[in-house]
Amino acid sequence: MYKKVFSSIAAAVSTAAMAGYTAMSAFADDAQAASSASDANAQQQVGGSIASMIIPLVIMFVLLYFIAIRPQKKRDRELKEMQDSLQVGDEIVTGGGIVGIVVSVGEDTVVIETGGAKHKLRIKNWAITENVTAAERIKEAKASVAKKSSGLEAAGVVDDTAEEKKAKKKKADEEE
Repeated sequence: MYKKVFSSIAAAVSTAAMAGYTAMSAFADDAQAASSASDANAQQQVGGSIASMIIPLVIMFVLLYFIAIRPQKKRDRELKEMQDSLQVGDEIVTGGGIVGIVVSVGEDTVVIETGGAKHKLRIKNWAITENVTAAERIKEAKASVAKKSSGLEAAGVVDDTAEEKKAKKKKADEEE
């Protein structure tokens, strides 16, 4: 697409340059030599100004993609995965702020139980914005990984002294 735009702009510039050249050819040879030099300079300036306008536009679109479009697509993909992975018993929050527990999962709807009287509501999957239970599971998994990664367990070293003492005591009891 950019090639077509650039080629049409280049054609327009060259046509304008040719028109200017033929108009100037009616004058004397001195005027003709001066005009051809100025046309060449004008053509270079126009070509340079087009490039100087296109490059910042391309940079702006690239920045817009990486700052706005790409992160939004990632959030949409994660939300869709969360909505597809709902399980019975999960605590969810809808876009309208309704909190409930999933009772059954259908193809495109979910039945939730909410309130003190255990009212049941059927809602669309796209209305679910947060899975509280899954978020808690992820938080617990991260906490357990952090707990395991500290100390001797992270290095794969196990303290066997307590087990060895129990084994020796048991062996001594058996000998008596």
